Amino acid sequence: MESLFSRIVAHGRASNKPGAGVPARYQKLVVMLSFFILAVLIGLWFLRAAAPVDLAQGRNMRNADVYARWAKGELVVLVRHAERCDHSTNPCLDVADGITRKGRSTAVELGNSFRTLGLANADIFSSPLARTRQTSTFAFNQASAGEDWLINCRRTMLEDVLRHKADHRNLILVTHSECIDQLERSLQVSSRSMLDYGSSLFVAVDPDDHTAHVLGFLDAPDWKSVLAKRP
Repeated sequence: MESLFSRIVAHGRASNKPGAGVPARYQKLVVMLSFFILAVLIGLWFLRAAAPVDLAQGRNMRNADVYARWAKGELVVLVRHAERCDHSTNPCLDVADGITRKGRSTAVELGNSFRTLGLANADIFSSPLARTRQTSTFAFNQASAGEDWLINCRRTMLEDVLRHKADHRNLILVTHSECIDQLERSLQVSSRSMLDYGSSLFVAVDPDDHTAHVLGFLDAPDWKSVLAKRP
């Protein structure tokens, strides 16, 4: 007996018009199947997380409820290290794989901005590489040791972030662009941030089910203007 598939294919070759080569009793089925596939594709498109917004623009900081979430300890902030010495013509601070003098100034200002938000309910970790440890030291007067997961982050970044995020405490991670990119990939962000040196990606973690979603990013030079509009 001729299979349904082979019959549809055979009839389909007879005409280039959509559905013209399909027997009448199968046309309704084909139409319904087409609409189902289209609905699934549209659903998958809308389920993808949108590209991160620039929190310095307009009312994005307030719309994302960053200040209230910070006060409740619901945020993870991934900070890209300051300007690295071996990728810049600016004078190095000291070691070749560390940050520049300009980077040190950026880190100090960054730390002052976070202190304006308040660090009493924040845990801070950095990767073990020189440029992240130096950034953390000048920004927060501390640099955690041995946080290899903040450099070896290709597969488990999201899991590691959630494992280190304590309830009702914010988490600041001084890390690298590839680790930030990996987290965005895990959260199915449609277009990654590509953060500049010293920039921050804000991620909210639901206190009930511990799901995470990206709120947006903030470039290092924009902190001052954003905090000036703080409610």
